[in-house]
Amino acid sequence: MKYISLLLLGIFVFITPVYADIYKYTDENGVLCYTDTPFGKKSDRIQKDKTASSQEQKQVPRQHSKGTSDYHSIVHEKASVYDIDPSLIKAVIKTESNWNSRAISNKGAIGLMQLMPATAVDMDVHNPFDPEENIEGGTRYLRYLIERFNGDLTLALAAYNAGPKTVEKFGYVPPITETRQYVNKVLSLYNGKMSYPSAGSGDKEKNPERIYKIVMEDGTVLFTNSSFVSNKPVRF
Repeated sequence: MKYISLLLLGIFVFITPVYADIYKYTDENGVLCYTDTPFGKKSDRIQKDKTASSQEQKQVPRQHSKGTSDYHSIVHEKASVYDIDPSLIKAVIKTESNWNSRAISNKGAIGLMQLMPATAVDMDVHNPFDPEENIEGGTRYLRYLIERFNGDLTLALAAYNAGPKTVEKFGYVPPITETRQYVNKVLSLYNGKMSYPSAGSGDKEKNPERIYKIVMEDGTVLFTNSSFVSNKPVRF
């Protein structure tokens, strides 16, 4: 999805905390684009600039358009809908965007849970800059990945970062430094909790999941619930 990088043209400059109207349009190749400068293209405004005074802007941290606590109720609501531990969703958001609802990566991932435009469309997210829509889509996608990888949280997180086809190609966490660091950080933020409610489960008590300690080729230490990350996992 390298073509997604095209949507970065004219969109947010992070050097200063300046906000602008956001427009959505489809380019000549059928690619869905989000920008603050539509360059005369037929587009729809999906978010209006809420410009504050210069003094007010200085008082608002650049990385947060709202306080993180404002999103917690949304996280818990969506966690309940998709039967996922809210702490896991918060760990993903912290790692992906540091709670910045206006974040956009150099690959074109958008919002709190850094949804790629194609993923946003698949998850029925119309405005990925909207916190509730973004968390809804990201949580729904995470649930999909957990089920796709048969409950293996480590592989699901790797797929969230690198894509499910890449993970399936290797059969374990891909040998991509960014992906391995991503998985390690999310699991670390998740406070060592390696289990989560599974859909339809009626078990009142669950046995603790096995945790493995793995040292990657680059020296990175990974604590995971997946024995498929390495050929020589060590029980921790």
